[in-house]
Amino acid sequence: MNPYIVGLGEVLWDVLPEGKQLGGAPANFAYHVSQFGHEALAISAVGNDSLGDETLEALNERNLQYLMPRVDYPTGTVQVTLDNEGIPTYVIREGVAWDNIPFTAELEDVAHNTRAVCFGSLAQRSTVSRATIQAFLKAMPKHSLKIFDINLRQNFYTKEIIQEALKACNILKINDEELVLMGRMFGYPGLDIENKCWLLLGKYNLDMLVLTCGVNGSYVFTHGAMSFQETPKVEVADTVGAGDSFTGAFVSGLLLGKSIEETHRLAVDVSAFVCTCKGAMPQLPKELINRL
Repeated sequence: MNPYIVGLGEVLWDVLPEGKQLGGAPANFAYHVSQFGHEALAISAVGNDSLGDETLEALNERNLQYLMPRVDYPTGTVQVTLDNEGIPTYVIREGVAWDNIPFTAELEDVAHNTRAVCFGSLAQRSTVSRATIQAFLKAMPKHSLKIFDINLRQNFYTKEIIQEALKACNILKINDEELVLMGRMFGYPGLDIENKCWLLLGKYNLDMLVLTCGVNGSYVFTHGAMSFQETPKVEVADTVGAGDSFTGAFVSGLLLGKSIEETHRLAVDVSAFVCTCKGAMPQLPKELINRL
């Protein structure tokens, strides 16, 4: 069996003004990784409800493998409003299925055969899913990629949760607004963006730190080197899931042994394309897929 590339955490429905779209950062990540030919797997939980049925049907339609037990909580939903530039604001429902992902023997077996996992802070807002994520990370092979896509939303995070995740990961993905929040939280608000990134890279012994700054470009920091790419100018439909597609493309390139610069450029172009589409899981054009 080929090793898995896993998105672990929330799966949910983004309820947009024109209707609902399947989403959740880890599921979005897994979908985009799968488009690049990897053995991708979305891990979460859904409810014993019609939305749970729709979730599994939507994943099947996208040919995305998943491990999603049914639990006695409602399937997750998020109310999304967009501003004039397509930038989303989220109201995230609590006490839902993805807050209650069980750590099973089957899940432990998957962890033993996982080459890379992407996880965030949002699914760690509950004790059940947080314990599952931490157990999964501990059960993974020693030299696997553990990507912490921090994803700070509303008040669903604490300094302690972020610190534990930083200790467990080897790649941090963060955006400029989250970096400012972390600077305040960790007590170094006066440092500029680059110095904050270098500090985090060294303090938590990370292999890599990926910083996205919206229209102002993105950076990849590794020990002794930095890559910068400008953000392409596109007609934005919405930015929902754009960051997840960036992460999916970036990790896909890393796993195939591409250079940081080549991988970074691809991630930027994939993310720009997703911004031109409605929803978080559009099908990527062949010219982007073929670059790997």
